Amino acid sequence: MNLRIENIIRASWVAVVGNIFLSILKIIIGIISGSLAVLADGIDSASDIVTSLITLFTARIMLRPPSPKYPYGYLKADTVATKALSFVILFAGAQLAISTIHSFIEGKEREMPGMLAIYVTLVSVAGKTLLSLHQFRKGRQTNSEMLKANARNMQNDVLISIAVLIGLLFTFILRMPILDSITALAVSFWIIKVGIQIFMQTNRDLMDGISDEGMYQKVFQAVEKIEGASNPHRVRIRKIGNYFMIAFDVEVDGKISASEAHLIACLIEKSIRSEIENIFDIMIHIEPIGGREEEERYGIKKSDLQAGK
Repeated sequence: MNLRIENIIRASWVAVVGNIFLSILKIIIGIISGSLAVLADGIDSASDIVTSLITLFTARIMLRPPSPKYPYGYLKADTVATKALSFVILFAGAQLAISTIHSFIEGKEREMPGMLAIYVTLVSVAGKTLLSLHQFRKGRQTNSEMLKANARNMQNDVLISIAVLIGLLFTFILRMPILDSITALAVSFWIIKVGIQIFMQTNRDLMDGISDEGMYQKVFQAVEKIEGASNPHRVRIRKIGNYFMIAFDVEVDGKISASEAHLIACLIEKSIRSEIENIFDIMIHIEPIGGREEEERYGIKKSDLQAGK
């Protein structure tokens, strides 16, 4: 696990350095050329620096061993960090939208942006494409959802830069500087949208929800393969970092020995691990067939999945 996190740290450093270069370049050129759209793109890249730094810092926290205060370890730190990141992105987008709308209200005459803005936007598209491909490759190698999410965010940046480029081209063709401001406003709304999406995703993770409900079906199918195991119920699946914690109750013949029941539990665990990747731990509570607890207010049973169809 440590080698995996070290690879995530190295990939995060590449993203930090790359985004610092592109952000500084676009902000300086945006100011020099007078292009609000390029300046907006630079601010978006600056938020990516924060994203990569959070990923880097979080990866170092994830290396910490479990403690009495955090017995499950620190893998869920990435979810907490991503929640903070969503506020950073929302703030950056809102500030950009407010400043752009303010310039519209004031009605100041805008000058045509310089051709330099187009050149730096082309560099940005190429640079962000290379960074996103690198993050995706490392994300697949390390099976890191953080890196994959960072790569998707950079893909969004490529689309934003292309939108800026199109806006600049139309600005020069139609000789209408206001189109540059309209593009900047559109970019700000896109940044806000990304922030809201990240915020909603972390809500699910912090509430111990999962996006793929089909995982429950995999658990039921894995249990059904094991002779002597029946009626898996109160199934709970939650994410700890990029891993899944699975807990449930299962019924066995009440007359068998503890050793036999333990063997069945071991076979069930092996069966589940063959169906589901990235498992943190599996907790199985053995019950005698027909046993029922009065209060079972949590977890999923097979009929719940059928009712949801």
